Amino acid sequence: MLIDITRLADRLLKGRLPTGVDRVGLAYVEHYGPDARALIRYSGHWIELDNQYSKRVFRALLSGERDIASEIRRPVLASAFRKRKSKGVLLLNVVHSGLDEADYARQLVKRQLKPVFFLHDLIPLSHPEYCRPGEAGKHYRRMDTMLRFARGLIMNSEATRQTWHRHVQDLRGTPPVDVVAPLPPAQLPAPRSNPWPGRDYFVCLGTIEPRKNHLLLLNLWRQLIETMGNNAPALALLGQRGWECEQVVDMLERCHTLEEHVIELGACDDATLSDWLAHARGLLFPSFVEGYGIPLVEAIAHGVPAIVSDLPVFHEIAGNIPEYLDPLDGAGWKRLVLDYRHPDSQSARLQRKRMAGYVAPDWASHFALVDRLLDQIVNCGSSVHDPVESA
Repeated sequence: MLIDITRLADRLLKGRLPTGVDRVGLAYVEHYGPDARALIRYSGHWIELDNQYSKRVFRALLSGERDIASEIRRPVLASAFRKRKSKGVLLLNVVHSGLDEADYARQLVKRQLKPVFFLHDLIPLSHPEYCRPGEAGKHYRRMDTMLRFARGLIMNSEATRQTWHRHVQDLRGTPPVDVVAPLPPAQLPAPRSNPWPGRDYFVCLGTIEPRKNHLLLLNLWRQLIETMGNNAPALALLGQRGWECEQVVDMLERCHTLEEHVIELGACDDATLSDWLAHARGLLFPSFVEGYGIPLVEAIAHGVPAIVSDLPVFHEIAGNIPEYLDPLDGAGWKRLVLDYRHPDSQSARLQRKRMAGYVAPDWASHFALVDRLLDQIVNCGSSVHDPVESA
């Protein structure tokens, strides 16, 4: 098996924190790394590292330490001109990296690889208004690569799967075999102390980007502060700044009303996340669209009430536990924030009661499902899904 780690290596070398997609990639490296080799696409080359170098690079990725990031550079440079080209083996790419590039398809055919991809969402196609300019075209090419060449697809939710099959039906294509394998929450350490003592606060987790609807929360908080003063609850935004979010950034940087009540943590490790989540009155998740919803799973798994958008995927992964609202229902969000801010909130108590018996997804169950898909691909050979040979 080969694991395409190009994106993971690039982000580590640039000192960037892992996104949710990257965390999935790292989990796959940890699980399959002992029996796999690393593939890195570098300067037009597809570089397959040998077993020894692969193990070193996998260790560097999983440690996440900048001082050993050079472990990645050395094997790449040492292997750049070796003519190692595996044929007919499984290739895992679980982070969408490179799939919009024409050379990726050519290499798959040339090397007769059996690619298995993770499809996280189709948001750039279904909701291009929330993405970077040009992202819809790139994502269409990624989906085309998956449709034409994948031997199997892994998906995070039935909602994503249904969106994918509608896309394939529109193209009158034949989809590869797939499996829905829900993603588990992060294994957070035990919380240490209250990061905002003496304050009732809520948390919002995730990259700051248009579809996450941070603007609704900031406008709501400004209204709360103007009417309640220092009695207003606080808000913690935990996540890196993304793209097309100038209005949110303007409010965070220039709205003096928010200064004492809203805090932004762009760099948030698991220990810090554990502290903020454990003492929060609730998670606020007002997204317009999602392919999954790790913050929701994390909140419920740690006993934190959640107020979320009324999205099909949230119902799929959390059932009747959260409070559901239209993402444009500002009055509704205000009402629930004011309710849940109280330590003796009956609504929060009832939601915690609904959490009883909730079992979060785990990696063992996830990979059991993926293993069955991989076994099916290996045992069935080319009959599972024949790639288009004309790329």
